[in-house]
Amino acid sequence: MFTVPASARAISRALLMAVGIGASLPTGANATSLTLAEAQRIAIARSQSIVAQDAAVTAAREMAVAAGQLPDPVATIGINNLPINGPDAWSTTADFMTMRSVGLMQEFTRTDKREARAARFDREADRSLAEKRAAVAAIQRDTALAWIDRYYVESMANVVSDMRRAAATEIEAAESAYRAGRGSLADVLAARGALAALDDRASEYRRRTSTTRIALARYIGDEATEPLVGTPDINRLDIDPRIFAGDLAHHPEVAVLTQKEAIAAAEVKLAQANKKADWSVAFMYSQRGPAYSNMISLNVSIPLQWDQGERQDREVAAKLALLDQARAEREDVLRTHAAEVRVRYVEWESDRERSRRYEKELIPLASERTQAALAAYRGAKTSLSDVLLARRGELDLKLQALELELDTARLWAQLNFLDASNERAPSMQHGTDQP
Repeated sequence: MFTVPASARAISRALLMAVGIGASLPTGANATSLTLAEAQRIAIARSQSIVAQDAAVTAAREMAVAAGQLPDPVATIGINNLPINGPDAWSTTADFMTMRSVGLMQEFTRTDKREARAARFDREADRSLAEKRAAVAAIQRDTALAWIDRYYVESMANVVSDMRRAAATEIEAAESAYRAGRGSLADVLAARGALAALDDRASEYRRRTSTTRIALARYIGDEATEPLVGTPDINRLDIDPRIFAGDLAHHPEVAVLTQKEAIAAAEVKLAQANKKADWSVAFMYSQRGPAYSNMISLNVSIPLQWDQGERQDREVAAKLALLDQARAEREDVLRTHAAEVRVRYVEWESDRERSRRYEKELIPLASERTQAALAAYRGAKTSLSDVLLARRGELDLKLQALELELDTARLWAQLNFLDASNERAPSMQHGTDQP
């Protein structure tokens, strides 16, 4: 468990409560609400890629058992030395050389070779399990990203909606002042222009909300339209701290390549086992005419590997080269992901610091400026344009703060669900918020 201490509450909770865009709900207050953990559970349950990987594991396990068995015996039946001309033509009993035969042949594959074949399929099953784990991790991560996108976009839409209500009130005040001779037409037009700009922003966020719901529906279906509840604690990572030192052995993609390397190693052992020839035994019982004795035959067959340097040794060399390829690919991917994880962690830390600055400094200052401009306007010491300018600046800062927190939350999801071993509910903030 790796815990990053938070110096303040999550930015989203502070912002949403400050602008009145969310109501604090107890967990389970709304039976139809959708938490992040529930969305991930639904996504995994609906995934067909998980079903496909389970089938691949089953297939490989079954093949491992089959590959460890001896080949099926071969039964033979035939007639040998049958005359086709003369007085004994087509007779099976007249000529002493004619025999009716039945036989059985068995190839005895070497034990080490059968074990190598079975081990190769066992490694295939292990790779399928690693791919399943990678699929689970990807579903958890992608579902979290889609859930987070929708949550924050809806939060932004609510901020714009609140600002629009304030702008509508300012229009009424400006029109009343204008009719009373205390205001100007310019103030009325400025207020109407600000309202139109907010309407345009509201349209943009309605579009973004629709697209985020479609993206979430890709993973969870019709439940994507349910209201979201429960803000994950994006200031805390539930991952092993060794990951940041480059220990990514359990990274899903690295784990898959590790199993690919194990398959290549198993194929090397199988190629080496093929350098020792298998042998076959055939038994035959032959029946002749009643005047002659019946006979049995016993034959042993051994392949002559007379050119191992150009055949079996070449096959071993090829499998060794493929093993080197698998190792190199794994090492390259390991280095790539190690760098990506470090970069994301640095970005996540930086975004958290910036979010705290927005929460503690920038947004409070912008709100105070708006209140000061509004007080000055009511005291006839400034124009409505100054109020609108201050309010627009406050809105921009609040939206920037939410966009920044969205980026922080996405980085958190990419780090927190790096591995499918995190099959637990995401850590939640104290209380739950619903946008």
